[in-house]
Amino acid sequence: MSLITMKFGGTSVGSPEAITNVVNIVQRELESGNQVIVVVSAMSGVTDALLAAASKAVHGNKWGYLSNAQNLRDRHEETINRLIPPGSNREKTVSQISSLLDEYVQLCQAINILGELTPRIMDAIVSFGERLSSRVVAAVMRERHISAEAYDAGEFIITDNSFQNANPQWDEIQVRVTKKLIPVIERGETPVITGFIGATREGAYTTLGRGGSDYSGAILAAATDSEELIVWTDVDGVMTTDPRLDDRAQVLPYVSYQEVGELAFYGAKVLHPKTVQPILDKNIPMRVRNTFNPDHPGTLIGATGEPSATVVKAVTSVRNVGLLTVGGRGMIGVPGIAGRAFLTAAKAGANILMISQASSEQSFCFVVMDDRARAVKNAIEDEFAQEIERRNIDRVELMDDVVIVTVVGAGMRGTPGVAGRVFTILGENNVNVVAIAQGASECSISFVIDEVNLEQAVMRLHDLALETVEVL
Repeated sequence: MSLITMKFGGTSVGSPEAITNVVNIVQRELESGNQVIVVVSAMSGVTDALLAAASKAVHGNKWGYLSNAQNLRDRHEETINRLIPPGSNREKTVSQISSLLDEYVQLCQAINILGELTPRIMDAIVSFGERLSSRVVAAVMRERHISAEAYDAGEFIITDNSFQNANPQWDEIQVRVTKKLIPVIERGETPVITGFIGATREGAYTTLGRGGSDYSGAILAAATDSEELIVWTDVDGVMTTDPRLDDRAQVLPYVSYQEVGELAFYGAKVLHPKTVQPILDKNIPMRVRNTFNPDHPGTLIGATGEPSATVVKAVTSVRNVGLLTVGGRGMIGVPGIAGRAFLTAAKAGANILMISQASSEQSFCFVVMDDRARAVKNAIEDEFAQEIERRNIDRVELMDDVVIVTVVGAGMRGTPGVAGRVFTILGENNVNVVAIAQGASECSISFVIDEVNLEQAVMRLHDLALETVEVL
């Protein structure tokens, strides 16, 4: 008997038909003799609806948030009524949904009165999505004679109070899981746990960042020593590239933790970037599979980088970014310039995606998301006001309408000529490279290009992931 943690995304629980698929998948696993921990996202679109209602509340639009709440009530109750026949199970679940949405309306009313929407309140608001879906999924499982109950992840996943992007408190999580969750599994119950959310020691709801349901699944898989973490989504696995950019995209049968970490960080939407962290140390394999095509084996993610038929495994990209350049002849040999710039970017709330600097030290550049780029530029100009006045720094430039493209593959490590082939292909297709970065791991090469060249660059580089070469 094995313990499997399964995480189901928003589209996987987004309709009555999708929830039926989820229950079929879980039931099949249970019938094979395994135990299952189920982690669920909110129904697709619900988190956005909750945030929209909160925004209406803070702007005094009472009718707007009440209407949104009623739409959420109707959607969840319709799902319950379609999947659960009349009886005590349906009545219990409708009552739970009604109680949660009453609580949500009360919170919106408080926001309306105060005219304030703090990060803490935002986390409380969005927590309702997973709390609603978990009750529905657990109830449908019970209707199939599966012993199931919904649990709020805040009972197990304790975090700090960095609301909207909270950090797990690992020791406390292990204590809570051992004390509260393991006994549930040992008595034969299938827990249905809210993804995305945790709680502070004081019980305030927190969230792990957008897409954090994957992270929740990994945290619980690691804390329970699960045999495997399966992330169920709406695609067959990790793809060689974005199929919207190149319809030749294929499912990768196997990628390493390191490779998928690069893919997730640089734009692949299948996994949350932090997902692999909790399961790395315990060497727990992860698989990405399709709820709507459950017979497909998906992509297995493991510790070692296995040889493949191609050196480059995948090509991914990040849009909506800005490239900031700090330059000046007076920077040469002056310690701390880059450090001050990066610290200033952090204080402005920006995550740095990529850094590039030439050995001359006359300039360096780095990439941040568009929504923080202008604020970072202004903050850096303030930080270096004296250096700019003395002309030690000549310019702080922001280039938008650019994208990061990354080629990924463990087979690139120690293989001569990969970078040469990549940039030759770009040159042959008239794609100008603005900045380049490659880590010492040699698992990926990232570069910045104009956004207008994105599709051309991805398709031509994707050829490297599709061509057949001698296995290295």
